[in-house]
Amino acid sequence: MHVSYTEEDYLKVIYQYVASGTKAMPTNAIADALNTSAAAVTDMLQKLHEKELVVYQKYRGVHISEKGKVHALQVIRKHLLWEVFLVEKLKFGWEEVHAVAEQLEHVQSSLLIQRLDDFLGNPPYSPHGESIPDAHGACAHKVKSVLTDVETGSGGIVLAVQDSTPQFLQYLSKRGIYLGAKISVIEKIAFDQSMDISVDHLPKVNVSQKVSDNILITY
Repeated sequence: MHVSYTEEDYLKVIYQYVASGTKAMPTNAIADALNTSAAAVTDMLQKLHEKELVVYQKYRGVHISEKGKVHALQVIRKHLLWEVFLVEKLKFGWEEVHAVAEQLEHVQSSLLIQRLDDFLGNPPYSPHGESIPDAHGACAHKVKSVLTDVETGSGGIVLAVQDSTPQFLQYLSKRGIYLGAKISVIEKIAFDQSMDISVDHLPKVNVSQKVSDNILITY
């Protein structure tokens, strides 16, 4: 079955929304995410429903079908592999790659993507710490904790970030925080809920709760 670039964008957005724990995605949320009109969303959802890629009922939102999930996971797989390639091989900053990968994720050649995966050493995680689906849609998983919840005197390795905006990633880079960095919690500041941390055993830096809420670590 041929799935157009626009249809792939819809499937990816719906899958990511529903995967977060929500039962159905409202049409207005899709319109906001894709910067399009509600009428255009309704038309597209009807087409996707006819192809059995989503389950759509007017006024009740949309679910993604198992068939649609397969397509969505492959688009996500391509996007994240291209992010790894751009960072590791072309030396893009991790805050720069999302927009470029948005364009590259629509490549149709499954052979190219498999060879890209093999060339990169079959990475389990993207530059932002997201699990990369394999060719069958399976993802690697590690236990994650929010940095905010780590006790004083403990720490871990930065596994992912929950905020992948360029501004946040640039902020982390300036403070030497990156995926794989070793973080130790030195002190939690009760006054403003910030914390003093050490990154890779270097002198301490202070980060706000907004920052620590968006850093995921593993042990």
